[in-house]
Amino acid sequence: MPRTTETSNIRPTVEAEHFFAVDIRSALVIAVEEFPEARRPAYKVRLDLGPLGERVASAQITTYRPEELVGSTVVCVVNFPPRRIAGFKSEVLILGVYDPDGTVILLRPDRPVPPGHRVG
Repeated sequence: MPRTTETSNIRPTVEAEHFFAVDIRSALVIAVEEFPEARRPAYKVRLDLGPLGERVASAQITTYRPEELVGSTVVCVVNFPPRRIAGFKSEVLILGVYDPDGTVILLRPDRPVPPGHRVG
């Protein structure tokens, strides 16, 4: 099958040091609760980042059930500034990929890794 090249949505080129400045880590999901105050459907997610401690995030990952998420490992950015979302302080950004219908597919390691390990 021929490979297509989509160039209209590519963001501007950045230097490698900008990418490497982003601190991406593994995190264990330890709790998930509904977040009805958010404008778009979302959860409040509590994460164990190992040596970095626990952090919380607002995440639009409601295509997953809370019980599917608790105990799973996700990948997240830990060094963005916190954001206030409907009065909730979201401390990390959980990473995912949008499929064609706009559903978020979480980025996850394909085998167990300890919480807080650096992606790179």
